[in-house]
Amino acid sequence: MYKIIMIVSLLLSSVFAQIDAKLEIIKKTNTSPKILISIANDTLEFQTLDKIKNLLSKDLEISGHFDVVDDLSKINYAQVPDLISLRNKEIDLYLNISASKDVSGNYTLLTKLFDINSQSLIMEKSYTTIKEERFPFLAHRTAISINDYFDAPSIAWMDKFVVFSVYKDSGKSDIMIGDYTLTFKKTIVSGGLNIFPKWASENQKSIYYTSYNYEKPTLVKLNIFTREKNIIMSSDGMISCSDVNSDGSKILITASPNSQPDIYLYNVNNKQKHKITSYSGIDVGGQFIDNDKRIAFVSDRLGTPNIFAKSINSAGVEKLVYHSKNNSSVTTFNDNIVYSSRDSYNELSDKSFNLYFMSTKSDDLKRLTANGINQFPKFSTDGETLLYIKRYNSVSSLGIIRLNFNKSYLFPLNDKRIQSIDW
Repeated sequence: MYKIIMIVSLLLSSVFAQIDAKLEIIKKTNTSPKILISIANDTLEFQTLDKIKNLLSKDLEISGHFDVVDDLSKINYAQVPDLISLRNKEIDLYLNISASKDVSGNYTLLTKLFDINSQSLIMEKSYTTIKEERFPFLAHRTAISINDYFDAPSIAWMDKFVVFSVYKDSGKSDIMIGDYTLTFKKTIVSGGLNIFPKWASENQKSIYYTSYNYEKPTLVKLNIFTREKNIIMSSDGMISCSDVNSDGSKILITASPNSQPDIYLYNVNNKQKHKITSYSGIDVGGQFIDNDKRIAFVSDRLGTPNIFAKSINSAGVEKLVYHSKNNSSVTTFNDNIVYSSRDSYNELSDKSFNLYFMSTKSDDLKRLTANGINQFPKFSTDGETLLYIKRYNSVSSLGIIRLNFNKSYLFPLNDKRIQSIDW
């Protein structure tokens, strides 16, 4: 069983003339508007606010829509900044932040955004969490609000949980949730071997995950708020949920009741399953494509793992990727595909898996990473951002790639190894 897990792990392996102001800021140059973030002088919550400021700066940088500048300008929260001085420094936006905490523990982030060019306050909002430890999401929501105010392409994915399994020891792996920077983390499943978590729907209330704590490997559905559990399927070999369709009514399951893994379509409403692949080797990691009519998946039917596609209701199989001899960990968004490919074959060289981007509508191929082991890519809901796991120099990190900006960012999980991930 351990051998199967290792094989499959490798394979499976984001109050003034508002309209005029927006146009002035967004269109006045070809560069991003410069924003200065300041912590109010009169706050009593400086320690947490300093962390929020750093996260918010990173959020706005990662968005690709703002240029965050560093400046020592500080004022009280009720004050208006020195607009003339800031304009002389060519700063476009000034964000002043403060915070308050009540006796019940509710933590509220207070924000004021000034447009320096029109010399006015353009947005004042507050964001509250019942637990101060969840402050990263206050930063993310502030960044999203600023981004949305200027009608920039959405970065709503920043407010989503990521769910991931963390390897602890032999036969032990926990499942955690966190924000995309891994600043906030919380264990939701512990004890024994728990791997391959997958969100059950976009509302992020439930997950599917594989548990090896039953008589057979078992696919479990867990409501992370009520803790209600439901058994979906068990299998003698291995089992995992690799994809969920947009409304959560159908899932793709890799299972191996007869020693070799195949892909099944499972209807959540009527609990019926349909076997999609029938091959004597390994078929794993199914992903919905073409409005749930076809799947892309990983198979070793040509001797080494590669990416294939087939209709759910017919037997014909199509090879999708003609690059490299070892391709795995596929994810899809409309006509776009990202997969992990082994680039190093020399036994004396470092093992390297890199991510590649392609479209089913063209022959173009784009390499997204350069070194290390990069696996388990996942598209954001808008297809503009990629989440993945990177292992390099013994450090396991959550990776973010902004596809339209050719920029990538890493958030390490110190002293722990991420086994699989979803958002």
